[in-house]
Amino acid sequence: MNQLIYVETSIPSFYFETRPGAQMQARREWTREWWELAKWQDALFTSAVVITELEDTPADQKRRDMLDLIEPLPRLPYTDEIDAIVEVYFKHRIMPLESGGDAHHLALASFHRCDMLATWNCKHIANPSKLPHIRLINGSLGLVTPQLLTPFELLETTP
Repeated sequence: MNQLIYVETSIPSFYFETRPGAQMQARREWTREWWELAKWQDALFTSAVVITELEDTPADQKRRDMLDLIEPLPRLPYTDEIDAIVEVYFKHRIMPLESGGDAHHLALASFHRCDMLATWNCKHIANPSKLPHIRLINGSLGLVTPQLLTPFELLETTP
């Protein structure tokens, strides 16, 4: 059964990660391994927010590679409702204002009823200590909260 998975900016970023260090390289390998499985088994989506964030990448080749990677993915539509959800997230301090993109990713995935949001952002998105608050606010908005998972966690759930 296909899962609807929203792919946020950190996924293509780590797919092409070049920083040294065991943790960075492990994240790159887990991202690549998950991507190869997911692109055949799941329905992957992204958004214009991701495209905009990737276009701000200073390294020309990495920017092109990341944009090429996600180019085949359908884009979730951005609506006025997304802006309203983001404002509620800021009001209730789900996401800090300076991390606006993170709020948009969560709002898009929640509004479009994605099963999962794939991310390496464990500070603002896939943060277990924030999950009850996210669920409470989404519930008050009539939204279902997607699972907020890293590629490593997604590999563990892949049959």
